[in-house]
Amino acid sequence: MVVAALALQAAFLLLAFGLRTALHARQTGSSGFRALARNASVRERAAVAILTAGGAMSLAGTALGDVAPVFSVLDHAGVRWSGAAVAVLATALVLVAQSTMGRSWRIGVDPAERTDLVMHGLFALVRNPIFSAMLAFWAGIALLIPNAVTLLAVAVAWVGVEVQVRAVEEPYLLRTHGDAYRRYASRTGRLLPGIGKMRA
Repeated sequence: MVVAALALQAAFLLLAFGLRTALHARQTGSSGFRALARNASVRERAAVAILTAGGAMSLAGTALGDVAPVFSVLDHAGVRWSGAAVAVLATALVLVAQSTMGRSWRIGVDPAERTDLVMHGLFALVRNPIFSAMLAFWAGIALLIPNAVTLLAVAVAWVGVEVQVRAVEEPYLLRTHGDAYRRYASRTGRLLPGIGKMRA
């Protein structure tokens, strides 16, 4: 299972970050990477650090496998295979959501940049489907390799996502798109359908 989980981690990183960045650069001439630009806010830098820590913990927990303390309640073949299926599906959803964003896709926010407001596809269900799918991926890994490190990684990544979405991206989108974003956010959930709608 450890080898399979490491392969899933490698595929996720390669496809969701490497491939997407290369495709975006070919399409726009820019990598789309804004997260650690000179004008990045302290909040965004903190969010990136927390998210990176969560991802690194997930990878480390995967490599540790059953050497780290395993939660016996989750240590069953059915749970592990379900985790693998969730990780594969989540990777696919990340790629679909990234593709839906098209030229508006970015990693991070440039306050001086204006991109189109994407509200179709998976974005018609939730405002942040890429982050939702990333968290689902790490949860799938935690089910596949249910040790203390991979499970803690999901919680750390979730904190990073919440900081990025609430403190960085939502204020930026409200400043940039105003009432159009507020109306969109009032009918779509933040990470799950119907949950975290913004007050109209």
